[in-house]
Amino acid sequence: MTSKERFIELYRTYIHRDGSEKLLEFLMSRSSDFFEAPASTRFHGAYKGGLVDHSLNVYECLKDYLERPRVREIYGLNSVSEESIAIVALLHDICKVNVYRPSKRNVKVDGQWQSVDTFEFHDDLPYGHGEKSVYMITGFMRLTRDESFAIRYHMGFSSEYDDPRSIGYTFEHFPLAFALSTADMEATYFLEGEKK
Repeated sequence: MTSKERFIELYRTYIHRDGSEKLLEFLMSRSSDFFEAPASTRFHGAYKGGLVDHSLNVYECLKDYLERPRVREIYGLNSVSEESIAIVALLHDICKVNVYRPSKRNVKVDGQWQSVDTFEFHDDLPYGHGEKSVYMITGFMRLTRDESFAIRYHMGFSSEYDDPRSIGYTFEHFPLAFALSTADMEATYFLEGEKK
């Protein structure tokens, strides 16, 4: 099964909210490069199809995190629906649709300059990262408050633009946000990492 097929299968199995099918139609349309886009320019998932692979990795990491007894019993995340898990994990980086363009850059290999494939970032809707994902999703379907905060703050303390007090408050009051951020970091740094 390809990553695209796996994504669509998970999406259609768990996400049934009004408007969700229209969102999936957009992701599969010619107006979207979701299934071909990289997840970054040079770091994690910096290859064609890296975005969908990253989304699936975050989904698996989030599922694992939410199974921990401490998370379920102490942190109160024992009733997160399968739909919410799928929405926040599979769609947290929808803001990366149509923002990467194939490019070239020169690097030294064994003392010689060589041209290598890379991606350039060009965002025609610079609305922020998590906030842009929330904005794009809610153009098709409603999100719960927990889902909105999870997607908005999934970058956690690695975001250079957010006040750390807001992030801390969000993680304390919306534990799904902390869970998604943890899953995103695990996928990014341990499963994917910089492409060599």
